[in-house]
Amino acid sequence: MHKRYPDEFRRDVIAVARQGGQTRAQIARSFGISESCLGRWLRIADREEGLTAPTSSDGTTAESDAELRELRKRNKLLEQENEILRRATAYFARDVLPK
Repeated sequence: MHKRYPDEFRRDVIAVARQGGQTRAQIARSFGISESCLGRWLRIADREEGLTAPTSSDGTTAESDAELRELRKRNKLLEQENEILRRATAYFARDVLPK
């Protein structure tokens, strides 16, 4: 079970970590928390402050997921248009080619 730290304590730890004078391991040790806990607090703080986009469970951002869906949709449309043009070319070429 996780030990609940006060919000003020978390803010202080995050502020010290963002100053950049020490490594995460040193900061975590000096405040008596684990390095993974510090990393999690920093990721949460970055996300809450809008410094990074929210991530899904596989590590991608919601924005990149939406962009990927849009690109796949566009790709499918272009493939369909290409197929129509290929068939139209074959149809019209049939009348032009000598028999």
